[in-house]
Amino acid sequence: MAVNDLRQGKGDRDGAGKGTVYFFTGLAGAGKTTLGTRFYDHLRSAKPNVVFIDGDQIRKVYCEDIGYTPEDRIKGAKRTFRVCKMLSDQGLDVVCCSICMFTEVREWNRGNIDNYVEIYVKVSPETLLRRNKKNLYTQGTNVMGKDLPFDEPKTPDIIIENDGDQTPEEIEAELERMLSLP
Repeated sequence: MAVNDLRQGKGDRDGAGKGTVYFFTGLAGAGKTTLGTRFYDHLRSAKPNVVFIDGDQIRKVYCEDIGYTPEDRIKGAKRTFRVCKMLSDQGLDVVCCSICMFTEVREWNRGNIDNYVEIYVKVSPETLLRRNKKNLYTQGTNVMGKDLPFDEPKTPDIIIENDGDQTPEEIEAELERMLSLP
Protein backbone atom coordinates (compact mmCIF):
# COMPACT_ATOMS: atom_id res chain seq x y z
CA MET A 1 0.00 0.00 0.00
CA ALA A 2 1.39 3.39 -0.96
CA VAL A 3 0.54 6.70 0.65
CA ASN A 4 0.90 10.15 -0.85
CA ASP A 5 0.71 13.31 1.25
CA LEU A 6 -2.77 13.18 2.75
CA ARG A 7 -4.37 16.45 1.75
CA GLN A 8 -7.14 16.10 4.30
CA GLY A 9 -8.01 19.50 5.69
CA LYS A 10 -5.05 21.21 4.00
CA GLY A 11 -5.15 24.17 1.69
CA ASP A 12 -6.85 27.56 1.71
CA ARG A 13 -10.19 26.37 3.04
CA ASP A 14 -10.99 25.65 6.66
CA GLY A 15 -12.30 22.07 6.92
CA ALA A 16 -12.95 22.34 10.67
CA GLY A 17 -16.35 21.03 11.70
CA LYS A 18 -16.85 19.29 8.38
CA GLY A 19 -16.88 15.61 7.69
CA THR A 20 -14.44 13.73 5.51
CA VAL A 21 -15.21 12.13 2.17
CA TYR A 22 -13.31 8.85 1.79
CA PHE A 23 -13.51 7.99 -1.90
CA PHE A 24 -12.67 4.38 -2.86
CA THR A 25 -12.12 4.29 -6.63
CA GLY A 26 -11.01 1.57 -9.03
CA LEU A 27 -12.31 -0.57 -11.86
CA ALA A 28 -15.22 -3.02 -11.51
CA GLY A 29 -14.04 -6.01 -9.50
CA ALA A 30 -11.14 -4.20 -7.83
CA GLY A 31 -12.63 -4.60 -4.35
CA LYS A 32 -13.83 -1.03 -3.73
CA THR A 33 -17.12 -2.01 -2.13
CA THR A 34 -15.64 -4.89 -0.11
CA LEU A 35 -12.93 -2.68 1.37
CA GLY A 36 -15.13 0.42 1.62
CA THR A 37 -17.83 -1.50 3.50
CA ARG A 38 -15.31 -2.83 6.02
CA PHE A 39 -13.89 0.69 6.42
CA TYR A 40 -17.40 2.13 6.86
CA ASP A 41 -18.25 -0.47 9.50
CA HIS A 42 -15.12 0.47 11.45
CA LEU A 43 -15.87 4.21 11.24
CA ARG A 44 -19.51 3.62 12.18
CA SER A 45 -18.46 1.71 15.29
CA ALA A 46 -16.46 4.75 16.44
CA LYS A 47 -19.02 7.46 15.63
CA PRO A 48 -22.61 7.59 14.41
CA ASN A 49 -22.30 10.32 11.76
CA VAL A 50 -21.06 8.19 8.85
CA VAL A 51 -22.83 7.59 5.53
CA PHE A 52 -22.08 4.87 2.96
CA ILE A 53 -22.63 5.51 -0.76
CA ASP A 54 -22.11 2.74 -3.33
CA GLY A 55 -21.95 3.62 -7.03
CA ASP A 56 -24.20 0.74 -8.13
CA GLN A 57 -26.84 1.60 -5.53
CA ILE A 58 -26.78 5.36 -6.09
CA ARG A 59 -27.31 4.85 -9.83
CA LYS A 60 -30.71 3.34 -8.97
CA VAL A 61 -31.55 6.34 -6.78
CA TYR A 62 -30.90 9.30 -9.09
CA CYS A 63 -29.08 8.22 -12.22
CA GLU A 64 -31.69 6.08 -13.97
CA ASP A 65 -32.26 8.92 -16.45
CA ILE A 66 -28.73 8.59 -17.85
CA GLY A 67 -26.91 5.88 -19.77
CA TYR A 68 -23.42 4.45 -19.72
CA THR A 69 -21.59 6.69 -22.15
CA PRO A 70 -18.54 8.48 -20.75
CA GLU A 71 -20.53 11.75 -20.76
CA ASP A 72 -23.41 10.15 -18.85
CA ARG A 73 -21.02 8.56 -16.37
CA ILE A 74 -19.39 11.93 -15.71
CA LYS A 75 -22.83 13.47 -15.15
CA GLY A 76 -23.70 10.73 -12.65
CA ALA A 77 -20.36 11.07 -10.86
CA LYS A 78 -20.82 14.82 -10.52
CA ARG A 79 -24.25 14.25 -8.98
CA THR A 80 -22.80 11.76 -6.53
CA PHE A 81 -19.98 14.02 -5.38
CA ARG A 82 -22.22 17.05 -4.99
CA VAL A 83 -24.21 14.90 -2.54
CA CYS A 84 -20.98 13.81 -0.82
CA LYS A 85 -19.95 17.46 -0.46
CA MET A 86 -23.37 18.44 0.89
CA LEU A 87 -23.20 15.69 3.53
CA SER A 88 -19.60 16.41 4.54
CA ASP A 89 -20.37 20.14 4.80
CA GLN A 90 -22.94 19.15 7.45
CA GLY A 91 -20.33 17.30 9.50
CA LEU A 92 -20.98 13.77 8.23
CA ASP A 93 -18.19 11.46 7.13
CA VAL A 94 -18.93 9.82 3.78
CA VAL A 95 -17.50 6.56 2.48
CA CYS A 96 -18.11 6.54 -1.27
CA CYS A 97 -17.26 3.53 -3.45
CA SER A 98 -17.51 4.19 -7.18
CA ILE A 99 -15.55 3.60 -10.37
CA CYS A 100 -15.53 7.28 -11.36
CA MET A 101 -12.36 7.06 -13.41
CA PHE A 102 -12.47 10.65 -14.64
CA THR A 103 -9.74 13.16 -13.89
CA GLU A 104 -12.13 16.12 -14.14
CA VAL A 105 -14.40 14.69 -11.41
CA ARG A 106 -11.50 13.90 -9.06
CA GLU A 107 -10.11 17.41 -9.64
CA TRP A 108 -13.54 18.88 -8.79
CA ASN A 109 -13.55 16.80 -5.61
CA ARG A 110 -10.12 18.07 -4.56
CA GLY A 111 -11.08 21.67 -5.30
CA ASN A 112 -14.50 21.62 -3.63
CA ILE A 113 -14.55 19.05 -0.82
CA ASP A 114 -12.59 20.36 2.16
CA ASN A 115 -11.70 17.02 3.76
CA TYR A 116 -11.20 14.62 0.87
CA VAL A 117 -9.23 11.36 0.88
CA GLU A 118 -8.90 9.49 -2.41
CA ILE A 119 -8.16 5.77 -2.11
CA TYR A 120 -7.31 4.01 -5.37
CA VAL A 121 -7.95 0.26 -5.26
CA LYS A 122 -5.67 -0.99 -8.01
CA VAL A 123 -5.59 -4.49 -9.47
CA SER A 124 -4.00 -6.20 -12.44
CA PRO A 125 -6.04 -7.10 -15.55
CA GLU A 126 -5.51 -10.77 -14.65
CA THR A 127 -7.13 -10.24 -11.25
CA LEU A 128 -10.09 -8.44 -12.82
CA LEU A 129 -10.67 -11.38 -15.18
CA ARG A 130 -10.38 -13.85 -12.30
CA ARG A 131 -12.88 -11.93 -10.13
CA ASN A 132 -15.27 -11.07 -13.01
CA LYS A 133 -18.44 -11.69 -10.90
CA LYS A 134 -20.74 -9.81 -13.26
CA ASN A 135 -19.10 -11.19 -16.44
CA LEU A 136 -18.32 -7.61 -17.42
CA TYR A 137 -14.84 -8.34 -18.71
CA THR A 138 -15.91 -11.34 -20.81
CA GLN A 139 -19.43 -10.46 -21.99
CA GLY A 140 -20.10 -6.82 -21.12
CA THR A 141 -19.98 -3.74 -23.31
CA ASN A 142 -19.31 -0.13 -22.29
CA VAL A 143 -17.01 -1.43 -19.55
CA MET A 144 -14.26 0.84 -18.23
CA GLY A 145 -10.94 -0.91 -18.54
CA LYS A 146 -12.23 -3.21 -21.29
CA ASP A 147 -13.75 -1.25 -24.18
CA LEU A 148 -13.96 2.18 -22.55
CA PRO A 149 -10.81 4.08 -21.64
CA PHE A 150 -10.35 5.30 -18.10
CA ASP A 151 -8.30 7.99 -16.44
CA GLU A 152 -6.18 6.17 -13.92
CA PRO A 153 -5.74 8.28 -10.76
CA LYS A 154 -2.37 10.03 -10.86
CA THR A 155 -2.31 11.54 -7.36
CA PRO A 156 -4.50 9.47 -5.03
CA ASP A 157 -3.83 9.86 -1.34
CA ILE A 158 -3.57 6.10 -0.92
CA ILE A 159 -3.01 3.29 -3.40
CA ILE A 160 -4.14 -0.18 -2.36
CA GLU A 161 -2.69 -3.00 -4.48
CA ASN A 162 -5.49 -5.55 -4.19
CA ASP A 163 -4.35 -8.55 -6.22
CA GLY A 164 -4.91 -10.97 -3.33
CA ASP A 165 -1.60 -10.74 -1.49
CA GLN A 166 -3.43 -9.42 1.60
CA THR A 167 -6.83 -10.26 3.03
CA PRO A 168 -9.49 -7.54 3.22
CA GLU A 169 -9.00 -7.58 7.02
CA GLU A 170 -5.27 -6.93 6.66
CA ILE A 171 -5.85 -4.13 4.17
CA GLU A 172 -8.49 -2.53 6.40
CA ALA A 173 -6.18 -2.63 9.43
CA GLU A 174 -3.34 -1.04 7.46
CA LEU A 175 -5.67 1.62 6.04
CA GLU A 176 -6.95 2.51 9.53
CA ARG A 177 -3.36 2.76 10.78
CA MET A 178 -2.32 4.99 7.87
CA LEU A 179 -5.30 7.30 8.47
CA SER A 180 -4.70 7.27 12.27
CA LEU A 181 -8.22 6.04 12.99
CA PRO A 182 -9.18 4.68 16.40
